[in-house]
Amino acid sequence: MKVAVQQEDLQLLAKTLQEQLLVEVSTAEVFEVKCAVNKDGLMILTQHASDVIVDAQLIFAVIEEVLQSLAPHKKQRVQCFLRVFGEQLPYAKCFLALKQTERWGDGGMEGWGVEEAGEAISYSSSSSALTYSPSIDEAEEEELFDPFADVPNLSALKPGFQVKPILLGAALLGIVVLGGGAYFLTRPCVMSECKEIQNAEEVKTKSPQLMRHAKSEKELLAIQQQLAAASTALNIIPSWSPRYQVSKELKASLSGRSEKISQVVMALQTASLATQKVQTPAYSLEELQARQHLWRQAIAPLEAISSSSELYGLVQGKLLNYRVHLHAVNQQIFTEEKWLKKLTAAKAVAVAAEKRQATAKSLNDWQKVQSTWLVVVNTLNTIPRTSAGYQEAQKLLIDYKPKLAVARDRATKERFAVKSYQQALNTANQAKVYQQQNQWQAAATYWDQALQTAKQISEDSLYYTQAQSLIEPYSAALKQAQEKVQVVSSLQQTRTDLDKTCINGIRICTFSVDNAGIIVRLTPEYDQIRQNNLANPYSENSDTAVDVTNHLQILREALAVISDNANVSLFLYDSQGQVIYTRTLGG
Repeated sequence: MKVAVQQEDLQLLAKTLQEQLLVEVSTAEVFEVKCAVNKDGLMILTQHASDVIVDAQLIFAVIEEVLQSLAPHKKQRVQCFLRVFGEQLPYAKCFLALKQTERWGDGGMEGWGVEEAGEAISYSSSSSALTYSPSIDEAEEEELFDPFADVPNLSALKPGFQVKPILLGAALLGIVVLGGGAYFLTRPCVMSECKEIQNAEEVKTKSPQLMRHAKSEKELLAIQQQLAAASTALNIIPSWSPRYQVSKELKASLSGRSEKISQVVMALQTASLATQKVQTPAYSLEELQARQHLWRQAIAPLEAISSSSELYGLVQGKLLNYRVHLHAVNQQIFTEEKWLKKLTAAKAVAVAAEKRQATAKSLNDWQKVQSTWLVVVNTLNTIPRTSAGYQEAQKLLIDYKPKLAVARDRATKERFAVKSYQQALNTANQAKVYQQQNQWQAAATYWDQALQTAKQISEDSLYYTQAQSLIEPYSAALKQAQEKVQVVSSLQQTRTDLDKTCINGIRICTFSVDNAGIIVRLTPEYDQIRQNNLANPYSENSDTAVDVTNHLQILREALAVISDNANVSLFLYDSQGQVIYTRTLGG
């Protein structure tokens, strides 16, 4: 008889059989069941992997049991086949002739038996017989298996998600037999065609390829929208639908892929935000650290994508670029931290410089103050414009540069003071040497230089007080030397005058001059002439005697004038050492 059944019903039957095989056969998780209609008969194909050893008789017995439980209302011829995945022909088959055996009440559910068919292997029960044939004519099987070519594959079901296929099938077909038309049979994907599952399976199948070829965030979002739409459409499938479990598995699968896409999309969006921020310079270390955090947020989820993921190709291309950006930010942070450390160090050194300046008491102290401020200023000058600390460094320089100038001026002033003070001491020592040598003119010159050098030391210098202590003794020494110079000069003039006075044609006298006074001695020659004149005053040379006597008086007066000018005493002796005339100071 013609089997009037829709493709959706065949898929439902195939899922029911596959679920029951999952329960009854320990290796059924590697099985796949397909159903088709050909020549007024139902055909059921069961496939498994080549490395799985199966009990064909058990498989066919399970199929028979399921078909009996469904209880159709007409006699039905069923062909069952068993083959290995990838093979064209089955290696075993059986024929089931299902027939009505009993009726449950008026118009109730009908029971079925199985007519015997085939010759190779058979077994019987109270109402059925099954024939199993391991040898099949190839030409016949090629014709039989043509209808399975376009039958879609069913996803393998896990034991935790299986439904009660016998009870469900019996209930559904029972309701159909009773001509129910109840509300829940009219719900989507209960008895009718289920486009939502077909669409979800199609999206599930195509999405990996689309994900592998995606090149941008926009393409990933488009794929995610497809996954979301397919998953949302599955929400209309009610919980009593035989396809409900399949819809849950599909939703879980689609959701898992959507979540992976979300992770990648979020990473790409984070990287996009980080890329926008690096277009402008960062003005603080915190801003650089925020950019570093963004790049790490972008990289971390991408690194979690395994090489087996459909998104691995896209991720690897992005990761290299993101890591380069992260490395650049890390370098910026390293450099910025270096400049900020210099800024912090400069401020710390400035504090030390201020403390030193407040307690400086010597040239060495001020030199240290100057060098310390110089370190501060030079350090701040090295901070580049690109650093976040540049503006603060410039503000500090406005404050610190004048302090460096003050320290430099003070150090210079102290250096000059020390030099002047030492020079004054050295010059005074040299003046003393000349003074000891009675070189009073040189001594006076050096005493004057020492005094002027000491006076040049600034009042705000640390050596001012010490320099002031030199001024009084140096002034006194200079005055003494100058007086000595005057004395020496006067004595020199006295000698000159004496020299002129003691020579008048002949050497009249000799003299010596010292601080004790002027000592003049008449020469024997002059004294002889004087004696001769005194002994014979009325000789024919009497005029000469008068002249000698007058000359002695003149000589005495001249010597008195010289004595007065020199402000020293005068002692006049004759050639015999007898005092002729004396003149004391004030006399």
